[in-house]
Amino acid sequence: MSHAAFISSHRVTYAECTVGNHVYYARYLDILEKARGEFFRHLDHPLLVLQAQDLAFPVLESRLKYLSPARYDDLLQIRLWITLIKGVRLNFAYTILNPKGKPALEAETFHCCANLSEKPRRIPEDLHRQLAETLTGHH
Repeated sequence: MSHAAFISSHRVTYAECTVGNHVYYARYLDILEKARGEFFRHLDHPLLVLQAQDLAFPVLESRLKYLSPARYDDLLQIRLWITLIKGVRLNFAYTILNPKGKPALEAETFHCCANLSEKPRRIPEDLHRQLAETLTGHH
């Protein structure tokens, strides 16, 4: 991997599963959201702090590829990395691994930096610098 991956974990709850005991497909978006929140917290830019600075990263598009089921009580590893940071754009890629290290999901989310009135804005310089460091693997 040429990118620096941020690693987060998630224990699958019963509420996230279907009667067939696998994670309901739409719940993966919640898991990715949680991982992004942890990533920003790791950079000392928790989402509530960014929001207080009139800054948000709404999702413009998402792509998910389901590879194998994750089940109730599985401890998943979420690997997240930035694939693009340019102007107002910020894109992430993800791999979710099951407890055996087998990929359960591959995904991408595409974001726009915006103010809370949903008007695009450039990513603040200090945050851009930190994000760029993770992109190049220097973080």
